[in-house]
Amino acid sequence: MTPKQETRKKESPVVTLGKQTSFDGQLKFRETLLVQGKFRGTIEASGALIVDKDALVDADRINVSSLTVYGTVIGNIHAIDKVDMMSGAKVQGDVTAARLRIADGVLFEGQCNMTSVDKEVEIFSRPVEEIKAELLRVS
Repeated sequence: MTPKQETRKKESPVVTLGKQTSFDGQLKFRETLLVQGKFRGTIEASGALIVDKDALVDADRINVSSLTVYGTVIGNIHAIDKVDMMSGAKVQGDVTAARLRIADGVLFEGQCNMTSVDKEVEIFSRPVEEIKAELLRVS
């Protein structure tokens, strides 16, 4: 496998629920999901979830590998790796994660439980899709 093919394999595609999207039900996904609209229901996923600015996720429960919040999340969160609450985010619910980052300007109402990280998880690296998403927001 060439280095270029290996790089493509490591990059996860991002699926987007657009700004005009309103979805009620149960979401299951393996890659990265970016929510820009509104979602109500349950999220059970092995992938990462990104809640964009002005987006609303109102869930009974959220089980994901990681969560990055720029908008509003209501519901209990369980992330295998980490939860990032970025400036301007609103989160209402209990959070269970191995790592938690709460930026200045976040409105957080809930409790935190910290879990251990598997030894195989590299806690100092960030997935490419998260870095790309942040760079797109800055542009």
